[in-house]
Amino acid sequence: MDSVFNELYTKYHQDVFQFLFYMVKNKEQAEDLVQDVYIRVLKSYQKFEGKSSEKTWLFSIARNVAIDSFRKQKSLKQSIIEKFDLSKQQIKDDHPIPEELAILKEEVQLIYRCLEYCTLDQKMVIILRYIQELSIAETADALEWTESKVKTTQHRALKVLKKHMSERMAKEGTVSEKVRVER
Repeated sequence: MDSVFNELYTKYHQDVFQFLFYMVKNKEQAEDLVQDVYIRVLKSYQKFEGKSSEKTWLFSIARNVAIDSFRKQKSLKQSIIEKFDLSKQQIKDDHPIPEELAILKEEVQLIYRCLEYCTLDQKMVIILRYIQELSIAETADALEWTESKVKTTQHRALKVLKKHMSERMAKEGTVSEKVRVER
């Protein structure tokens, strides 16, 4: 089990951390949640049936850990709004993680800010599909949904993002070309 665990950790640690970081918007909390994910992996690896890939299984566990974390907080809706408000979050590190580098780009920042208008399900789909680059099938496995639900949720999330991005761009007088968020 040690070698399997080490392989899982080495192979997917960064992806799991990135997913949780996007969900909770706090580096330390994401690190704590990653530990929770791997504790659950240790406890339940014997139950893993191999019906999905190990990566989607890990994301499924990470999703559940993130939701459990939100439930522990005073109010799910309020905590999510606060967690996705970039103006309140300051992340400092000597070595920036890939997400921090990507956020420096203006369009990515705009998408990131507009995620606050998406539901929790929509955020999870956007993060898994566009940031973690999972396929629709992998996303469905990770979220324990049907592929149809993933497609519908993705479509609705993209619609919300496009609407709010267009409004913000018009309001801020930035790029006038059509907002493109596609996959």
